[in-house]
Amino acid sequence: MSVAFLVAPEGFEQVELTEPWQAVERAGGLPKLISTKAGEVRGFDHLDRADAFHVDAGIDAVGSGDFDALVLPGGLANPDFLRTQPKAVEFVRRFFAEGKPVAAICHALWILVEADLVRGRQVTSWPSLRTDLENAGATWVDEAVVVCTAGTNTLITSRKPDDLPAFDKAIVAEFAEFVRVGKNR
Repeated sequence: MSVAFLVAPEGFEQVELTEPWQAVERAGGLPKLISTKAGEVRGFDHLDRADAFHVDAGIDAVGSGDFDALVLPGGLANPDFLRTQPKAVEFVRRFFAEGKPVAAICHALWILVEADLVRGRQVTSWPSLRTDLENAGATWVDEAVVVCTAGTNTLITSRKPDDLPAFDKAIVAEFAEFVRVGKNR
């Protein structure tokens, strides 16, 4: 299974990239780092600059058809930047249109709000996004992880880095289920 991890050039919460990435790898998946431009991206540990990561492909060089699933790490600046990039918003929309699973944690749901993809969905997120999500038509709950199948695809959401064990377990299970039956629907 090929899994896209979409991040901005700077400002994503590093652990929300690295831990799900490792979970996908341990499960035999092939994670690929995608950003709005080729080169390197910079993670953050809350508000502090952290490590640099090599981008596998800029968003201009790939499409949703190149992947089986999408993970959207959070961080405060990351999704705020991505939601202003039409190509990033359209990239995310295509996964929903194609019925592919999408996982988003923390503030990453902002790009889903921008793309009008949470209407009628049950989600969780960093608590400060609750009003944004409810105003966009979602039902927000305060849980470690939410798996919502009430839409065109499976949407896995989580609140914060402390919830990563539950988030990682859910994405591995849901992505594996998609490979097992979802592709053949």
